[in-house]
Amino acid sequence: MPRAKFQTLTEQMFYILLCLTEECYGLDILDRVPAMTGRRVTVGSGTLYHLLEQFLEAGFIRETKVEGRRRSYILTASGRELLKQEYQRICAQADDYRRIFREEEHHENEETAL
Repeated sequence: MPRAKFQTLTEQMFYILLCLTEECYGLDILDRVPAMTGRRVTVGSGTLYHLLEQFLEAGFIRETKVEGRRRSYILTASGRELLKQEYQRICAQADDYRRIFREEEHHENEETAL
């Protein structure tokens, strides 16, 4: 079964929205995502503009300026909520990971003590 659109975000989606907590142009996003992730995540221009179009249609971002071909964007309230929900989902995953590995370490320590 395919995942519902925007139910979970890819890393590229997450970082594009994170960039748009401040108004910026598409070209700015292409530079900011690798800078904020230590080059771990990059976004190609085709992917970026496709996602920006989808985010616009869904109401998660809005255009703030149009200067020829240059367009700037910013998050809407629903975009901020989407970003917040994704952050909470990621945190829950990290909490699960820590809990599982703490349990494994505890179990290993008990075996070593015997």
